[in-house]
Parts: sequence; C-alpha cells; structure tokens
Amino acid sequence: MSILPSMIVLALAAPQQPGVWPGFLGEGASQLQMESLPLNWSPEEGVAWQRQLPGYGQSSPVVWDGTVFVTSVSGADKNTLHVVAFDLKSGDLSWESETASTFPEKASVYISRAAPTPVVDADGVYAYFESGDVVALTRSGEERWKRSLSDDYGQPKNKFGLSSSPVQTEDQVIILIDDEEAAYLISLSKETGETLWKTDRKPRTNWSSPAIVEIGGQPQVVCSSDGTVMGYDTKTGKELWTFDQVGGNRATTPQSPGEGQFFIGASAGRQGENETMARKSNGLLVVEKQGEDYVPKFQWTTPKATPSWASPVAHDGVAYWVNRSAVVFCVDVETGDDVFTERIADSCWATPVGVGERVYFFGKSGTTTVLQSGKEFKVLAENKLWTEENPPVNNIPVAEEETEERRSAAAMFSAPTLYGVAVADDSFVLRTGSQLFCVRKP
Repeated sequence: MSILPSMIVLALAAPQQPGVWPGFLGEGASQLQMESLPLNWSPEEGVAWQRQLPGYGQSSPVVWDGTVFVTSVSGADKNTLHVVAFDLKSGDLSWESETASTFPEKASVYISRAAPTPVVDADGVYAYFESGDVVALTRSGEERWKRSLSDDYGQPKNKFGLSSSPVQTEDQVIILIDDEEAAYLISLSKETGETLWKTDRKPRTNWSSPAIVEIGGQPQVVCSSDGTVMGYDTKTGKELWTFDQVGGNRATTPQSPGEGQFFIGASAGRQGENETMARKSNGLLVVEKQGEDYVPKFQWTTPKATPSWASPVAHDGVAYWVNRSAVVFCVDVETGDDVFTERIADSCWATPVGVGERVYFFGKSGTTTVLQSGKEFKVLAENKLWTEENPPVNNIPVAEEETEERRSAAAMFSAPTLYGVAVADDSFVLRTGSQLFCVRKP
C-alpha cells in the first residue's frame, strides 16, 4: 500500500476515510492500493463511463464518499458558473448547480476558465472561480452560501486570469489571490462564508496554488509564488517566514515528501525572462523551527530539472519533474542527484500520481504513460483515452480573438486537453475541458 506525496501532510479537513480525494492534487486523500487500480486501458476497454460537462473547465475533479464533483463555466462571457456531481460507480448525474458570475469576462482560450479546483468535505463542496465568486453547497447540491471576492476586494486584472485552487482545514477554506493590483491570502468560514482573516500580499502575477504543510508540528499554508516562498499560520493568517532566493515559481504547487519539506518548481517563462533564477530554484526546500523562528533553506537544487504545468512530486525515494516537451527528470529525494532524464509519450498538464510500484503520467493529449517507480526508467504501459479519429467533445470559446497572432495560437487549443485527475477507490477520474472519464479495471 502506498500514499501520494501530498498525503504525507495531515488530513486536516477530516479523518481519513475510504474513497476521498478532497482537493487539488489529492491533499488529504485516502490511501490507495496499486492492485485495485488499472495498469492498462484504451477507448475500447477500461473506460467505465464518459460524460459531457456543461461549458468548459480546467479544474480537476474531487471525490467524496462515492460522488465526483467538478466545475465549469459557460456563456460568451463566462456568465454561468457550474458545479456538477456524478455517481462515481455508475457515472449517473446526481445534480447540477448554476450560479451567475459577478465578474463576466470574455471566454477566450487565453483566459482561465473554471481553473481552480474545488474542495469537498463531509458537509459540502466549496467552489472558487476566477471571477472571484465562491459557492458553498451541500453534498446533495443545495446552496449554503455564496459571496463575491471581486465585489468585496476588487476585480482581478491578470490578462490570463486566475487559477489558484483553494485549500481547506476543518473549518476554513483558504484562497490565494495573487494579482497585479490586489494580492492577498484569505480564509473563509465553511459554515457562513464570512472572512475569518485576510493577509495582504505584494501584488504579482501568479497562477500557482498553495498547499498545507506540517512544519514544526503545526500546519502552515505555504505559497510558492513569483519570486518568494512564504509560510502562514492557518489559524490567524500571520506570516511566519519568507524565502526570496527563487524565481520563475509561478505555476506549480509545493508538494511535501515529509514534515517541513516541499518541492519548488520553477520555469523560465514564456519569453525566458526567468531563466537565470529558475535554474537555481528547482529543488527541495526545508523549513526548520529554531527557537521561535522558522528558517527556510534549500536542502538541494537541481539546475537540470524544470517543470511546465505539472508540480514536482516524490514517490518511492525519487522526485519527478515533467516539462512541456514530455521530458521527465528523475532526481534522488535525499541527495538531489540526477537519476535519469527521459522523454515519455505526451507532455502533462496534470501532476503525476505515484501508487505502489507505479507512477502515472497523465498526458495532455490523452496518453497516460505508466513508469515503474524507482531509479530505473522502465515504461510499463502507454494508455490512450481517446483516438485522433474520435476525440471527445471540446467546447472551446468561439469568440473572435483580437490579433492574428492570438487567432493562430488559439487554433492550438482546438484539440482536447486532459487537465486533471482524481483517484478514489478503484478508479481514475480524468477531466478534459468538456468531458469527464472514469477508468477502472474491466
């Protein structure tokens, strides 16, 4: 039996129980058994069910007690916000909730569309959208509360939109909003939606999500974001420490292989603007408590490994980075020494998942490469979720882009992209922009 790196953190939202994948990258998820999960699948065998979603979304699914929850947006200006629930076993629609956006903006392929992943617990599901709207529902779909952070604290100005997913504790939903004008970390009461605390941050452009990491025996919210890594008290929002010897860390989430440890993933950027600092910023950061202070430092860095969208993860003693060219960099967790660098079949937007003797790399074009875990590069399987002749529905925006450059680039997004995955019981639940797939052993 094996657990994901993010599961080493305490499951703060609730005691662990079977069949839960409560948030982005599975933070707080149940233990998984390799033997129960499929090694091989294809469009003809292993896809238990496939369902179309309203509109489009880039969030990952979450799972609680046999129900899958997923978000999307629809309308020319992302006017309608959707939360949809399906039965994990059968794929039957359980319910769908619709909410009007308080900050409509053009549905362009250049702007995030339902990018933040919701969180779920025993009492309900909490969905944050890049419009600033937060919607809390019971697990049977009734509205508990909703509020607009854009109305309360200002509309975001980021021209590519926001994408940071919330994290949760037993009684809080914590959201990171890093924007060019207003930037802050905010805690909302799960019960009422009221603000429990709000900590202002230096304005910046960022798309990474925070993580809850145990440091010195206490949970902290760790934010790796465009030039800094910072830790905050989950109860008060107080800044506990900051580390600024990083750059290019604007997309990936800090994943923890152990207490007080987490990986930093940094890339050069669209125009290579962060290349120098990014080469110094991929590695394992360690935060130690010394007296009343927290002291962060790199245990090691690796100038060779770089990510693109997927976050670095550890499994079976090694850490994995994967970039947009489908190159996997494997590094020893203890020493930072290079283990291997190899290309796989498909680049990944979703973060890899390690279970037992396998590591699953969910390729953006629908091909999942399964590697043998450990220090030897060995491909165990390459599984296609769809074929080029029969791709899934992909409801991309049809609005006219403003320039020829943007119109040409938009054509690249006409093909479906696999954005995220949840793993619960014996199933993988995989999400493209407009489709949801469940894969399990036949």
